[in-house]
Amino acid sequence: MTMVEMPQSTALMERPTAVAPEVPIRASRPLPGAAVVQRAVEINQRFAPTLLRLALAAVFVWFGALKLAGVSPVHELIAQTLPFIDADLAVPVLGGVEVVIGLVLAIGVLPRLTLLVLAGHLAGTFLTFLTASELMWGSNVLELTADGEFVVKNLVLISAALVLIGIYSRRAEERGRA
Repeated sequence: MTMVEMPQSTALMERPTAVAPEVPIRASRPLPGAAVVQRAVEINQRFAPTLLRLALAAVFVWFGALKLAGVSPVHELIAQTLPFIDADLAVPVLGGVEVVIGLVLAIGVLPRLTLLVLAGHLAGTFLTFLTASELMWGSNVLELTADGEFVVKNLVLISAALVLIGIYSRRAEERGRA
């Protein structure tokens, strides 16, 4: 009896792997202006946090000084927001606090703590929506008055303070690792 050869299953067959021919990867050329953009990014990373901190400081010193001088346009807004405190006392006290926050921020002493106090102070301005809501809204909930816009813009200032807290925290961590 002779054996008949059976064809092998292709599932079990091994094929040599074909290696794709190496194609040299051509270095891509930088886009026009890439060096200028990269330099702008480097300058931004170096100076933007300080400029943002100083801008917040200037706003706080300026607005606080207006309150201390008795010429702030928010005197009535504060009076209605804090009806349980005499506005003639509350406005200059808030002005003094704002000037101190601004000066400490400008000097750069304890920036994370100062920025946290600044963010808390600004968050307090939203109390106006509870205690003097008639000053905040127009005829519907999407229509803010000038006072409402003045308070809502504090979201941007709070966000700036929080971003700076993050930047200064990273720098503190990097110094700790060094």
